[in-house]
Amino acid sequence: MRGLAKVERSHGAMELVDRPRPEPGEGEVLVEIDYAGLCGSDAGIYEFESAFERMNLPTVIGHEYAGRVVELGEDATLFSPGDRVVERPIRGCGECYQCRIGEENVCQDAVITGVDHDGAYEGFLAVPEEALHPIPEDVPQKHAAVAEPTSIGARAVIENSRVGAGDRVLVEGPGPIGLLTAQIASAQGGEVVVSGVGQDAEYRLPLATELGFETVNVADDDPEARRERHTGGVGYDVVFDTTGHPSGLTSAVEEVRKGGQIVLVGQTGETTMPYSPLVRAEIDLQCSYASMYEDFERSFRLIRSGDVDCETFVDDRFSLLDADEAFETFVAGGTCKPVFDVSELRD
Repeated sequence: MRGLAKVERSHGAMELVDRPRPEPGEGEVLVEIDYAGLCGSDAGIYEFESAFERMNLPTVIGHEYAGRVVELGEDATLFSPGDRVVERPIRGCGECYQCRIGEENVCQDAVITGVDHDGAYEGFLAVPEEALHPIPEDVPQKHAAVAEPTSIGARAVIENSRVGAGDRVLVEGPGPIGLLTAQIASAQGGEVVVSGVGQDAEYRLPLATELGFETVNVADDDPEARRERHTGGVGYDVVFDTTGHPSGLTSAVEEVRKGGQIVLVGQTGETTMPYSPLVRAEIDLQCSYASMYEDFERSFRLIRSGDVDCETFVDDRFSLLDADEAFETFVAGGTCKPVFDVSELRD
């Protein structure tokens, strides 16, 4: 079979490579991949950011996917051939303190699909059955491929934020996690505004508008005037920083009201700012990382109800056979949630 792999420690350097069809080991099942998404971390691998230096190249990337079980390994009992599944791609060790207290998402020794071992941009994967999650019957396979990023937004909003009915919410960053977070915060009753920068004006901010949100282009609009109109100058009750940029936190501090909450979802790297104003304003600074079993359950309910509009959100224009186009368009802000038809790699 073929797989799309990162082959060198440089920008781009993605190639189709030959891989043997894997055999499921004890407690594993073989999954035939139908659809796989492209997310910010995949783009980070494409650009080869420092966080991915640990990768042992070549590695087939991709961790957001929907597939179906085609073969069972020894002692695998949770699924049957034909079952449709997604993977919870951060695999905890099961032994460390965090795993033992139910915080597998921050396991000390976690491995990540598509980073630490081959991922979903190939025809088949052998996966430990406990890492898989069943897809509800009424969720289309292409939509199920975005369950994993939806679960991240669900954790950020439902588990780690205090968004409630009538709260004024700002989501910084109209990327995939940002627009999923916005939809979920709206479903929780928040009055949501989405902000972006200049390169978001072509595709991502119009997509946010199509999803029903008022938007702010911080390159052209006056955020202070918009904040005055939306909040009476008080500031937003909750600000989600999904930008993954060092400026996200500093701008969130400017936008949040005194006594409000900032939820950091994007991994911003290093930033410098005075923190005393946060203390004096009693700002709640909360981090949110990845997701767990319950977050996947919530993500499927959100997709089934239409609170997450996958039909509008998913972009199926791109092919793994010409992946550079998809990645370069994503990096430039010309798409938000590409989902690939992986069956092309089996043709």
